[in-house]
Amino acid sequence: MTAFPEDIYTEPADVDVDTLRNLGPLRGIAGVWQGQRGLDVKPKADGAKKQAYVERIELQPIDPQTNGPQLLYGLRYHTHVTKPDQVKTYHDQVGYWLWEPATETVIHTLTIPRAQVVMAAGHASADAKSFELVATGDDPHHGIRSSPFLDYAFRTVEFRIKVTVNPDGSWSYDEDTVLLIRGQSEPFHHADRNTLTRIAEPTPNPLARA
Repeated sequence: MTAFPEDIYTEPADVDVDTLRNLGPLRGIAGVWQGQRGLDVKPKADGAKKQAYVERIELQPIDPQTNGPQLLYGLRYHTHVTKPDQVKTYHDQVGYWLWEPATETVIHTLTIPRAQVVMAAGHASADAKSFELVATGDDPHHGIRSSPFLDYAFRTVEFRIKVTVNPDGSWSYDEDTVLLIRGQSEPFHHADRNTLTRIAEPTPNPLARA
């Protein structure tokens, strides 16, 4: 079990307000990014279908956050995905990437406008260039919550994302979302992967700018 302190109110003293300096393994993904060669493997009635996609993701530092003695640094993000040469949104996602230095924990929250939220977590050293986060449907902390229809038709039982910061300054992700689809006997692995290139630097968080 995690050993939490008896004092759950007192905030840490002398917090460094420069989030970009304290993002640990998330420092390499701060900024505005674009990926032209994403690949989505999704379920259809006649089987798995591969779909190419184009992605833009903005990850901007937020001010340090505290839960009493707990200290978190993070990035607020928005992902917008289209099919090549199309305007219509293919996928939209918002949330936070969080780093807790004291426990070397990375947390990824995501919300999509199909009535689903996920919180995945994993451990990494502050200088790690690769890490993996996991959420499962039965985990009370790092879990998955879906609308009644999604649970009925496409129940998500596990979500994994592996992030790699590449030597050339780009970064890549590889996602595996495990679905129990109504009428199918075997789990379906809904996969997404892309490599993103920075198109703009991150904007310092408000306290750091001040």
